[in-house]
Amino acid sequence: MASEPRPRNIVIVGGGIIGCTCSYFLTRHPSFDPSIHKITIIEATAIASGASGKAGGLLALWAYPANIVKLSYQLHAELAQKHDGAKRWGYRAVHCGSLRAKGRIFGDADGKTVGNNGEEWKKLPKTDNKKAKSIAAGIPKDLDWFDAEAVKGYSEMGTPSTTAQVHPYQFTTSMADLAKEAGAKIILGSVTAVDSFGDGVKGVTYEDKDTKHIHTLPATDVILAAGPWTSHVYPEAPIEAMRAHSVVIKADVTPYAVFSEIDLPKDFGRTGGGDVKKKRHGLSVSPEMYARPDGTVYACGEGDTLIPLPKTSDLVVCDEDRCQDIIDYCVSISTPMREGDVLARQACYLPSVAGGGGPLIGETGTKGLFMATGHTCWGIQNSCATGKLISEFVFDGKAKSAKIDSLDPRRFL
Repeated sequence: MASEPRPRNIVIVGGGIIGCTCSYFLTRHPSFDPSIHKITIIEATAIASGASGKAGGLLALWAYPANIVKLSYQLHAELAQKHDGAKRWGYRAVHCGSLRAKGRIFGDADGKTVGNNGEEWKKLPKTDNKKAKSIAAGIPKDLDWFDAEAVKGYSEMGTPSTTAQVHPYQFTTSMADLAKEAGAKIILGSVTAVDSFGDGVKGVTYEDKDTKHIHTLPATDVILAAGPWTSHVYPEAPIEAMRAHSVVIKADVTPYAVFSEIDLPKDFGRTGGGDVKKKRHGLSVSPEMYARPDGTVYACGEGDTLIPLPKTSDLVVCDEDRCQDIIDYCVSISTPMREGDVLARQACYLPSVAGGGGPLIGETGTKGLFMATGHTCWGIQNSCATGKLISEFVFDGKAKSAKIDSLDPRRFL
């Protein structure tokens, strides 16, 4: 005789894309019974207030790690079909390529430049352009939002059969809403402790965002999905944080995701005090630009570790100069972007596993305590597989949809 399903209080720490997809897939697991299973997301600031609301939203079969990429890409397509993702969160297939270009100076180019040996551009760990396929004829005809005289070459990295996109904020909030409709609950508060004893987790203690009162929520299962803040909640987690800046520019252009390599004129730079020009980088920069279906282009810059991760996402410091750098570099090769209004300047922190590898998905060694973090800049892409696999760990006791031994948190703790 089969045993009766046992009641569960499942607490998810973090209301970013990983926490929200975990909640979604837990509510869709065949064993989920809302009469005996409670699912609660505890989020310190607001749903999608960190990187999940400020990322690029690129999906790709050529992402990493390979053992979860295909599953996650397929789940993204299935979710979009099931919930009208094209309308609800901007899901669509796109072209993707590497663009080589020569930047140009617009406006006043007079003045003295501060050196020609600026900082080296620190690329986000997203792609290996060596795998790109060169197109002999040059830039595709419909990739017309870059100035012809600036373009020096183009290499194909992905096609609409291997590359897609979502709007991260819309996707994350949609996952949260769909989970709530199925019975999940969201609490705004900062987790101060995961309570555990010899035989496993017992609860989660948090400070309510509004009242500042301390509460303890009983838990049979706890999922650590707080992105770069995971190590604040669980110090043993080997998670590091890197800040990344981005901008959103009004420009209604064709659906391409572009990884650029821009050579800058030696006198490129913004005018600072007097006649002196400010210049952060050397002669080569690599902003990424993703056209979105809402008539905007998302562009992101390099990563930095200059300012430590703050306590909460609403305290993240956005460096206006770094955002302006991204704008200057992009508009140096694109007239539509040069003529478009800047709608957002923002910064966030990306989580990565110390020493490389990851993300970390699965058991921690403490009964009922699971980890789902360290996704670097592929968090949106790999969120669906992560949520699916965590639902299997909780209800089935093991991962069933993919072989992820290499991502086992116990190997890193």
